[in-house]
Amino acid sequence: MTQPDTWYVAFGPDKTIKSDDRATVVVRSTRTFKTETDARLFTIQILAKGWSANAGTLNPHQPKRTIAASQIEDWAGLASPRERTERSRPFVPHR
Repeated sequence: MTQPDTWYVAFGPDKTIKSDDRATVVVRSTRTFKTETDARLFTIQILAKGWSANAGTLNPHQPKRTIAASQIEDWAGLASPRERTERSRPFVPHR
């Protein structure tokens, strides 16, 4: 028996496409993967195109994981260690 896909990556361009005068369409696609590594490698290719992406595990896989678009570069390993440290610090407003 083959291993089922357990990860997904949803992706698409960062812009909307105007289909006519009345409607705009956001084009998004989803691919599934057997491993988190495969999903990460695909995500790196998508981000290199300048597109946005989010990822996560498919039901009923446990533990459930979701990676928001704002976290995708960290998850894919593209953010530098300095960027990761700066993002993890809490926001403190200046007085």
